Amino acid sequence: MSQRILTPHPLTLSVSLALMSAFMPAAASSAETSGPQSWQQCAATTSNTDRLACFDAWAQQKNPVAAPPATGWSAPLVESSPASQPALASNTDNATATSQASADAGQGLTPTNGGCRDPRYSEMSRYFELEPGSDCGTFNFRGYRPMSVSVVMGDEINREPSSPSRGSAPSQPYQHHEMRLQLSARTKIASGLLTGPTSSGKDSLWFGYSQQSYWQLFNSEISRPFRTTDHEPEVFYVYPTDAKLPFGWRWRYSGIGLVHQSNGQSNPLSRSWNRWYLMTGAELGNRWQVNAKVWQRMKESALEDDNPNIQDYIGRGEVKLGWNVNAQNTLSLSARGSIGQGKGSGRVEWLRTLGEGWNGGKSNLRLHVQLFSGYGDSLIDYNKKRTVLSVGLSLLDF
Repeated sequence: MSQRILTPHPLTLSVSLALMSAFMPAAASSAETSGPQSWQQCAATTSNTDRLACFDAWAQQKNPVAAPPATGWSAPLVESSPASQPALASNTDNATATSQASADAGQGLTPTNGGCRDPRYSEMSRYFELEPGSDCGTFNFRGYRPMSVSVVMGDEINREPSSPSRGSAPSQPYQHHEMRLQLSARTKIASGLLTGPTSSGKDSLWFGYSQQSYWQLFNSEISRPFRTTDHEPEVFYVYPTDAKLPFGWRWRYSGIGLVHQSNGQSNPLSRSWNRWYLMTGAELGNRWQVNAKVWQRMKESALEDDNPNIQDYIGRGEVKLGWNVNAQNTLSLSARGSIGQGKGSGRVEWLRTLGEGWNGGKSNLRLHVQLFSGYGDSLIDYNKKRTVLSVGLSLLDF
């Protein structure tokens, strides 16, 4: 038996629209307060306009566009872009949505509003994905160290690399100015290993890989070779923390890792070592960050050691201080060393944001100017002190 579709009379439709406009605020308020429990409930609604309003309320309830629940995990942002202003509306306007988001967070259902790219979370929270709301899932590639290309000028150039265990390599007419290329990426292998589904923090296990090459691009006399390339795979675990420190700082994470670094060369140029490390980090709002790391070299036999006492030159720990001067400029200072050794290195870097991101937010492309002085700018130079000035472009994420 066929069914006949009833079309409302135009006068009836006009009256219905007028009544709907008059009473819509009350209906919306009611929907926000209680809300439909399922889409089947909306489908059973007979009126087309009521059905549409019901589905809208159900969608808003399932994926509210609201700021993350106010917890100690997310430090407030110092600045926000115009595009993020609607998401940072007043508590009065978003009271119902925020309440729903808090309930979802308590059930491990924190809504996805950009995850590790959501500017409403602090920079450190997004980088290590310390909260359910700043999570971007597993086995997706992220940026690790900056991917960069730069022109460098050194006061010294290591034309005869040497090692106490491998001797010296034949002298090469390397130039003081060259190119430096750095590639780096990471992926999250697992999360929630020690933190439960209802926890406000989220731990994670990562695999990362970095590669740095020095390229004698301007040296046509020796056919522009790559002077050296360092490979650095590592695996590390990050556990979220949230503790108040003096002067408004917050302790955000701690972790442990294992890293291998080598240059893939044969003797006498071969360099390699393995180490495990402990790391931690804290932040002050979204303006200041400090990250610290200490490591211990894994023992090798004298016969296999390409670079004896490398830890005395490069150091046994590192501290990095970052300052977001404003929305466009960042300064960082890092220092490596060993207590009582008198060696190590220091690095100062300025980053300037270039352009806008694909979604209108902050671009990840930076102009960088960097000054390095000390030991260990590359593995082949682990026991050669040099000062290097570099200027180039860096991509922080992709």
